[in-house]
Amino acid sequence: MREEEILERAFAMPLTSPSYPPGPYRFVNREYLIITYRTDPVKLRAVVPGPLDVDSHEALVKYEFIRMPDSNGFGDYTESGQVIPVSFRGRKGSYTHCMFLNDEGPIAGGRELWGFPKKLAQPTLRTEVDTLVGTLDYGPIQVATGTMGYKHSQANLSQVRASLAAPNFLLKIIPHVDGTPRICELVEYHLEDVTIKGAWTGPAALNLSPHALAPVADLPVLEVVSAVHILADLTLGLGKVVHDYLQRQSRHLLQARDMSLVD
Repeated sequence: MREEEILERAFAMPLTSPSYPPGPYRFVNREYLIITYRTDPVKLRAVVPGPLDVDSHEALVKYEFIRMPDSNGFGDYTESGQVIPVSFRGRKGSYTHCMFLNDEGPIAGGRELWGFPKKLAQPTLRTEVDTLVGTLDYGPIQVATGTMGYKHSQANLSQVRASLAAPNFLLKIIPHVDGTPRICELVEYHLEDVTIKGAWTGPAALNLSPHALAPVADLPVLEVVSAVHILADLTLGLGKVVHDYLQRQSRHLLQARDMSLVD
């Protein structure tokens, strides 16, 4: 294979059989159960990377179960994880702290393209009689269970639309061949072409159990604040780098060197 051919085809790994196709990535009938809860502010601040800021007074976390039955290139899968309300240079948005899902394609694509913190596990989202139920199993251990009364009342659509339109932030880390970081960036992305098909609220409960490799309980549930059930079509937009940690480190090293030369 010629070097030119490699560059023409090199958008993902493996080269000869990529784990996912090029985008855009469109999702139809994407279903969310999002339970917002209050947690320990000290533990929350400890897991959010600067320069993102958190509201320590509110100390909110959004625990999400997301069912994706129809997604371009990725197929049919479910994911679950924690998203933290943050601000970046005065703009409010969300930071994705952890994600667990049951499909290799979006795990690889999510990590390589955007920097989603995805790991393999077994989440579910389903309706059981009068209750919307989300679960997350890591191996044989159930580490998260969320429940919500099914469609008890209509949600405020303007608030739901605003929440889906807000910027989202990720910490993308790609190692060098020697194990040091080759890429260490804060990435911003947006959901695009969003069509909300319905949104509902209801009473909710959330239980998180300790696990060494799926430590969702490290941000403990102190109080459930609200819950929302959303059905929508949307496109997952590609990202942009808004902060490069390695460039910042290089500037500091150059400044230190220059100061030593002056001395």
